[in-house]
Amino acid sequence: MSLPIYPNRVDTGDNLIGSVPAHWTRSALKRLATYQNGFAFKPEDWAAEGQPIIRIAQLTSDAEPNYFAGELDGRLRVSTGDLLFSWSATIDSFIWRAGDAWLNQHIFKVSPTEEATKSYLFYLIKFLAPKLADLDAHGSTMRHIKKESLGQLVYVPTLDEQVAIATFLDRETAKIDTLIAEQENLIALLAEKRQATISHAVTKGLNPNVPMTDSGVAWLGDVPAHWKLCSLRRVISAIEQGWSPECHAREAEEGEWGVLKAGCLNGGIFRPTENKALPPELSPDPSYEIHAGDLLMSRASGSPELVGSTALVMIARPRLLLSDKIFRLRLNSFMVPAYFAAALRSRALRIQIENSLSGGNGMANNLPQSSLLSFLILVPPREEQQAIAEYIDDAVNKMDRLQAESERAMNLLKERRSALIAAAVTGQIDVRDVVTQEIPAKEALFA
Repeated sequence: MSLPIYPNRVDTGDNLIGSVPAHWTRSALKRLATYQNGFAFKPEDWAAEGQPIIRIAQLTSDAEPNYFAGELDGRLRVSTGDLLFSWSATIDSFIWRAGDAWLNQHIFKVSPTEEATKSYLFYLIKFLAPKLADLDAHGSTMRHIKKESLGQLVYVPTLDEQVAIATFLDRETAKIDTLIAEQENLIALLAEKRQATISHAVTKGLNPNVPMTDSGVAWLGDVPAHWKLCSLRRVISAIEQGWSPECHAREAEEGEWGVLKAGCLNGGIFRPTENKALPPELSPDPSYEIHAGDLLMSRASGSPELVGSTALVMIARPRLLLSDKIFRLRLNSFMVPAYFAAALRSRALRIQIENSLSGGNGMANNLPQSSLLSFLILVPPREEQQAIAEYIDDAVNKMDRLQAESERAMNLLKERRSALIAAAVTGQIDVRDVVTQEIPAKEALFA
């Protein structure tokens, strides 16, 4: 899309803003709206019923809210259509759509003054917030907006022009969001196909004509008649846990010792960069060093779906240590490690892992050795295990490449959306005559 530019522009002298249309007015975020901060709810304030509490998790995901049954200052109440500005961790603007709720801390409810429209502020904050967070970082690992940042100089168009800009962005970002959603759906479908492919291969095999028999296990159904069903205690010859000392919050440099984090196995892929540097005053135990050929399993995580993530180490950098949140498994000779790692990603094994956990999201979820050893696994002849492992590796690699392409496309679309918002709210493009009668209401997004 080729868009016109404003004919007359002036340089603001502000690196954040750049040049703006000459007729735009100098102002500040604090003059364009009032910013009501939320209440510092504590766990003891939560209730089983009442009005939901809006935390950042409710703005960025489908996370279930906590509830508050009491009464607070009416200014802390949020209703459908309110503009919200999360100023800590996730820096962004949102429109609340889920009915009456209470505002939690680290979120502003934004009420425009006569100088601004809500629709334009939504996009202006979306453009400015991450840039202000970078200015306010001061070496902190937690990004946030300081109250004084609301005095940031901005240049704003007339109210009618604000509505035109917001209407244009509503329409164009909706098109981009539709394309992003298509890529997200494709990635979700690939994830389903990936597990279905693995699950079928390790429970039914590769030969559709092989004689089948009832496994006697409801969630397994019929299995190849010549396969054996046994517990993992017959497959695993030894289990080792590592060491988790207090480490530096950074990756170990070349030549330094590092301790693996549980996240190094997420998705069944070994990531040696997911480690923390061991302080030099602590002496490493060389028996915990990771080597090529090691079979590693995550035994603990705050996310239940990540517990049991298993990977075979193909290449190991020197001086990486096993942590106590990871099992190192030794298998009996009849089991092919690559097949075993694939089987741990199948639905049959995931059911058993998830049923053995008692925690929830955000809580400690541990996989006891006793539970692990009780899990059931199907064991084909060794040659067949090898063929299945190679088949799964080839199929999964193809799907991973498709996912990587979708992720690249999605990232480009997000960059395009951000660039379009930036160009419109800073007056780099003139959209006044681009808005047509396709949009029936001036602030349709906020109705």
